[in-house]
Amino acid sequence: MTDERLGAGLIDAVRALPKGSGIIFRHYATPETERRALFQSIQVIARRNKHVLLLAGPARLARYWGAEGSHGRHRGAVTAPVHSLREMRAAERARAQLLFVSPVFATRSHPGKSGKGPLHLANLSRQAKRPVIALGGMTRARFKALRQTGIYGWAAIDGLTVRRG
Repeated sequence: MTDERLGAGLIDAVRALPKGSGIIFRHYATPETERRALFQSIQVIARRNKHVLLLAGPARLARYWGAEGSHGRHRGAVTAPVHSLREMRAAERARAQLLFVSPVFATRSHPGKSGKGPLHLANLSRQAKRPVIALGGMTRARFKALRQTGIYGWAAIDGLTVRRG
């Protein structure tokens, strides 16, 4: 997942991803021209490393920009955010192929709120008709600890940032 908080570290973070990773390009607050230019920079790296690159936004815009699909709560989205059973069922009806359940743990994306926790994640994962990706305060260590919940994978913003110093 990308957003403006990654700043100049975004390119390094994308380069550090394992080959074949998935990237959901968000950057909602970035002006459109700058957002598209940044997307194209990420697209070059993604193609070179065989990453799947999705655009958060309408499916039509994702196709126009050359993304491999879109992320959101709309019909035609390849992936969808899920915070509850109701949202999960709506995403499944809309034919999303991956469900991003969040926030599992406290995260800067939801300031001042605690995560919904591993039990919530496990409950949704058991009832899901599509693979579930854990999001929100996730790290590699937390993913390993949560494998028994039935999740397919994990995603992060801060958890993937390349840190120096």
